[in-house]
Amino acid sequence: MRLFGYARVSTSQQSLDGQVKALKEAGVKTSRIFTDKVSGSHVNRDGLHSLRVKVEEGDVILVKKLDRLGRDTADMIALIKEFDGIGVAIRFLDDGISTEGTMGKMVVTILSAVAQAERQRILERTNEGRIEAKAKGVKFGRKRSVDTERLQALHKAGLGATDIAKQMGIGRSTVYKLLNETGE
Repeated sequence: MRLFGYARVSTSQQSLDGQVKALKEAGVKTSRIFTDKVSGSHVNRDGLHSLRVKVEEGDVILVKKLDRLGRDTADMIALIKEFDGIGVAIRFLDDGISTEGTMGKMVVTILSAVAQAERQRILERTNEGRIEAKAKGVKFGRKRSVDTERLQALHKAGLGATDIAKQMGIGRSTVYKLLNETGE
């Protein structure tokens, strides 16, 4: 039986140090720890892919927490089934559960559903916050970099959209959009 470890954080600004330290303390060799700095809402992750290639029957994968393996219930169940199909168990250190045995698989399935519901609630709260912010006049997206006064002056001077676009280094559709917004 070989021990492997998997650690994941959602963004490149977050640190994997705590998870990696816990995996090492649990006996996983540094060369067998696979990591990702990407959302867990899908399974297309480089570290996870490498882990899937390396493990063999009888191996055990350690993960600090259930939500570090993934957030989507269907993906989590598919991953657990995939590993189970080749005889690889998964143990979640903080949660104290394992996919070993029937009860372990059932508990993991329930907990992964909870993780997905939590993610859904986060998305709902984020959307509610955006709607409130928009109602208060907050504008999202990057600031406009096109000089609309110059665009209007060129249009008033009789230039067509193609010529304006060439002179300003923007797309013709952008010229039309900005002219429509200003009522010209």
